[in-house]
Amino acid sequence: MQERAGPPLGNKPGSPTPECLCPTGSLSAMRFLTAVNLEHPKMLEKVSRELWMRVWSRDEDITEPQSILAAAEKAGMSTEQARGLLEKIATPQVKNQLKETTDKACKYGAFGLPVTVAHLDGQTHMLFGSDRMELLAHLLGEKWMGPVPPAAAARL
Repeated sequence: MQERAGPPLGNKPGSPTPECLCPTGSLSAMRFLTAVNLEHPKMLEKVSRELWMRVWSRDEDITEPQSILAAAEKAGMSTEQARGLLEKIATPQVKNQLKETTDKACKYGAFGLPVTVAHLDGQTHMLFGSDRMELLAHLLGEKWMGPVPPAAAARL
């Protein structure tokens, strides 16, 4: 693994403020996830989770091509698939799709991440933040058992 210059990226005590988290930006990672969604949508959750783990759990880079490839491969994508998708991040199709997705999120009122948009009974509910699962469960008519439910059969 290559050393990354600069401050740590995660949210551990002593880590920098959000403005410093990705000094070179996460646009390449967002475009890569867009390409994954266009060509291998079943891999999207695994790859996005691995990128999230890299930056927020392990203080690893997500801005450099080799970091994105490492995340994709760790998520189970073949090297060939990952390299092919990385080559597509600069294409108009990927750029336009990311812009459309971003515009759509803004129209819902998103102002950061994570955002969950639930469409229920003809109404749209936008929930901001990772601590809104209890509200989402309520909207869905489900009981929220916490992040680690006591029963393996819990639905949320």
